[in-house]
Amino acid sequence: METTIAQIYHKSEEEEKKLILREYRALLRSLKERLKKGDRPRIRRAFEIAAESHKDMRRKSGEPYILHPIAVARIAVEEIGLGVTSAICALLHDVVEDTEVTLEDIESEFGANYSKIIDGLTKISNVVDLKSTTTEQAENFRKILLTLAHDPRVILIKLADRLHNMRTLDSMKREKQLKIASETTYIYAPLAHRLGLYEIKSELEDLSLKYTQPDVYEEISQGLKETKRERTRYINEFSKPIKEALKTESFKFEIYGRPKSIHSIWNKIKTKHVSFEEVYDIFAIRIILDTPQEKEKEDCWRVYSIVTNFYRPSPDRLRDWISVPKGNGYEALHTTVMGPSGRWVEVQIRSKRMNEIAEKGVAAHWKYKEGREKNAAESKLDSWLQHLRDMLNNPDTDTIDFLQDIKLDLFTEEIYIYTPKGDMRVLPQGATALDFAFDIHSELGAKCIGAKVNYRLVPISHELKTGDQVEIITSSKQKPSEDWLNFVITGKAKSRIKYYLKEEKRIVAQDGKEILHRKLNNMHVPASQHNLNEIVAYFKKQSPLDVYYGIAVGSLDIKELRAFTVHGDKLQQPVKEVALETKLLISEKEEQKNIPSKDTELIIFGESSDKILYKLAQCCQPIPGDDVFGFITSGEGLKIHRTDCPNAAQLLANYGHRVVKTKWAKNKEISFLTGVRIIGLDDVGVIQKITNVISADLKVNMRSISIDSHDGVFDGTIMVYVRDKAELDKLCAKLEALDGINKVIRLQVSDK
Repeated sequence: METTIAQIYHKSEEEEKKLILREYRALLRSLKERLKKGDRPRIRRAFEIAAESHKDMRRKSGEPYILHPIAVARIAVEEIGLGVTSAICALLHDVVEDTEVTLEDIESEFGANYSKIIDGLTKISNVVDLKSTTTEQAENFRKILLTLAHDPRVILIKLADRLHNMRTLDSMKREKQLKIASETTYIYAPLAHRLGLYEIKSELEDLSLKYTQPDVYEEISQGLKETKRERTRYINEFSKPIKEALKTESFKFEIYGRPKSIHSIWNKIKTKHVSFEEVYDIFAIRIILDTPQEKEKEDCWRVYSIVTNFYRPSPDRLRDWISVPKGNGYEALHTTVMGPSGRWVEVQIRSKRMNEIAEKGVAAHWKYKEGREKNAAESKLDSWLQHLRDMLNNPDTDTIDFLQDIKLDLFTEEIYIYTPKGDMRVLPQGATALDFAFDIHSELGAKCIGAKVNYRLVPISHELKTGDQVEIITSSKQKPSEDWLNFVITGKAKSRIKYYLKEEKRIVAQDGKEILHRKLNNMHVPASQHNLNEIVAYFKKQSPLDVYYGIAVGSLDIKELRAFTVHGDKLQQPVKEVALETKLLISEKEEQKNIPSKDTELIIFGESSDKILYKLAQCCQPIPGDDVFGFITSGEGLKIHRTDCPNAAQLLANYGHRVVKTKWAKNKEISFLTGVRIIGLDDVGVIQKITNVISADLKVNMRSISIDSHDGVFDGTIMVYVRDKAELDKLCAKLEALDGINKVIRLQVSDK
């Protein structure tokens, strides 16, 4: 569709109208089975309002803007499974923000339910504004989660909006692509994952990779194309005996193989340090059963038995999400079996209902729960949404820490823990006894002094495993302490501990507040906002609370206020300090002058390099030839990071306003320190062969070499000085070609 739009947008107005009408009719066709009396005129009215509101607007690619809301509505209906209300809201999702149409207009035209959803969409439409501060960005993310907790349709439409933006990101500038793609990886893909939208989560991750690391994306994409025929042949060979057995047993079924997502293959290449050819589980076999809901569990296990009659399963790779569904409602049986030619193959067994839930997540639950009691999967989903509401009710969730905490709940694997009475709780992998206590109740967590896990006494920091039965031990004298934050991992536990610590601080600070107010009274000035701000700035604290606390515990000396001057009822800091502060502000402004604006491109080692101070980030150690971006830090000036840096997604998503376009200019006179990791057979003379290639063949300067040998295999690290990425790639290729060398990998800082 995108190709057609791109070809047509610059043509006649008549052709554009035909294209818009064609897309609108496609939306109506996708809603056909859901339409009730009165729905069609409402959809038509929403389309007319959107078309009129956006008539003079165009997207960056040049096509009429109205095609975007129609596409978002189609994704919401066809790929997420939402209905008429959501389609109308998707058509109107940009009109309040971009035009003169108000929420009151929408409410009078369609009703309060519609205006509430569109209000939610409008509030989160600019999730990370380029001018936002970090706190504002975190607050915006928090708004997303608030809308999710109260009406999941808002975030589902927002995910459809983000997916269409990612599919049409080609026309954006490079730095905008990086920011949007990183933001997608950072928050939207985890949200899609948590809501059970696995297809959308995978596509969002793949598209993000396409823009953050285009070479990697293209290489894996090409690899999948080239192996498609061989993959199809293998899937047919693997499936043949299973199909025959299922037909004999009179099952109604579909069986097919599908490749893993490009992003998941890349993750495996990265974590396992293997090549594309060495990733064995590039595809999974899926068996979908057409069976009544009351027979689903029994039939899935019968199919599992048939599969394992032909192929030997790996006992530690069985995942039973039918008996114990995931927290987002996902149900299926997963097993990994040894297939023909000695290849491990993942097999997923689901019913049609389970498959729809796997593809359409929350929306599918609403469809299936009408008119009957909730099943275990739906109850768990509802309890997670309630858990999210509890977290968001904490008044101290307006910093970037909150986002980091909640991400753990969104994206980690789950474990299943039991209470003494046998009730099951779902926690992220790595959760501790204290996380479990806070999951049961905030007060239980705050008073926790230990736990019994499977009747054995353990400390509160004990890490839990699936199947553990946990009893919490409490004491009325216990209070949360700061070191608890070092071992809890759930967002709920972290946010409640921070809340309790702040409450403790407030109680102590009360004494300091009284002392300060008495002092100000003696100086005949009020405790006004202006005066408090002056004192906060003087002591270099974040807030009045920090000042009160510092005075209470004696770390701040109240006598220093003598140096302040009084003008009427206003305090003024000492002149010397003011001058120093002014000087700092001036120097900061001067420094900003030397940093290029977002629309210019910084060329490292080019003509502007003598005017701009910058550092190469230690977390990823970029070298010429790497795809990089500049990042303005608060204390160390400009830093250059690789786009595949471990910290890139967070920096680009949360601090987009500090990113500067950056590219390398050729400068063969400068060398850069980087490292390679070499794994191979510990044979006689192997070190000499390696050093010969580095020093003699390629004339590369070597700073250090460290080799560790164990049971005939060595694992070594070599630090070398290279001029650019091309020279490093050549070095890696030469080393890998040596006999006995198994793998040569560019060193990440975390590997050292």
